[in-house]
Amino acid sequence: MLFLLQACSGTAVAPVDKRGEVKQASPSVTERKPKTSTTSSKTKPAQKQVSGFHVVKKGETLYSIAWRYNKDFKEVASWNRIKSPYTIFPNQVIRLKPLPNQKVATKKAEPLQTQTIKTPVSQQPSAATQKTTPKKPVTTSEKTKLAKKPALPAGQVKWSWPTLGKIVKSNSPTSKKGIDISGKPGQTIKAAAEGDVVYSGSGLFGYGKLIIIKHNETYLSAYAYNSKLLVKEGDRVKSGQTISYMGQDHSGRTVLHFEIRKNGKPINPTRYLPKKRA
Repeated sequence: MLFLLQACSGTAVAPVDKRGEVKQASPSVTERKPKTSTTSSKTKPAQKQVSGFHVVKKGETLYSIAWRYNKDFKEVASWNRIKSPYTIFPNQVIRLKPLPNQKVATKKAEPLQTQTIKTPVSQQPSAATQKTTPKKPVTTSEKTKLAKKPALPAGQVKWSWPTLGKIVKSNSPTSKKGIDISGKPGQTIKAAAEGDVVYSGSGLFGYGKLIIIKHNETYLSAYAYNSKLLVKEGDRVKSGQTISYMGQDHSGRTVLHFEIRKNGKPINPTRYLPKKRA
């Protein structure tokens, strides 16, 4: 009997190595993979320009902003209560459309960044940016130089060809606003009429190195895709004066893109340029 009891009690206890197998069957806490966050890998979407407004960037002028949006610079100045010589500042908010019913109740014209406009807060310049931005006007040279010059003649402008070459066709949005004249690298570009340089730089998308000349309160002309600019904002140029050298457009063609705008709207330059090219 004692022998039988010992045999039964021996079979009731599981071996040590089998007990270890039971413990390994349950998953360990340290082996569980942490959940990865998908929000950290996502990049924030780029902020878009608020419709109907433009935030001034360094190097821009009121003329270049109006040109960019196919607006008349006089209207843009009026909507923002900016007087000649149209000095603007970096981070200033420029209105691109008139106020509702044209009712503006203010005692004194002020830059629009000090006014309340209904635009998303995330789209407006931060307070820190506005505090650190030096109050240096974008058009300092234009303001000081144009103040000493006589007014440009009003009425019709006597136009001349800005360069010699063949008119070539292009399907780009920029080219459709004027004409493209082919030539050789470094070919001289001349002012199509007397006027004041109101923009000289490369801040307008699609135009490369660009010059805009104001001929009077009605007409402006533009010269794009230059390799080198020879005049700066505020310069008074004569008709036929060399202002730049010809460069290449976005497709690699050696051309001058030439535009004439009347009250802010592009017009066909060939209707105004003389039939014979000098």
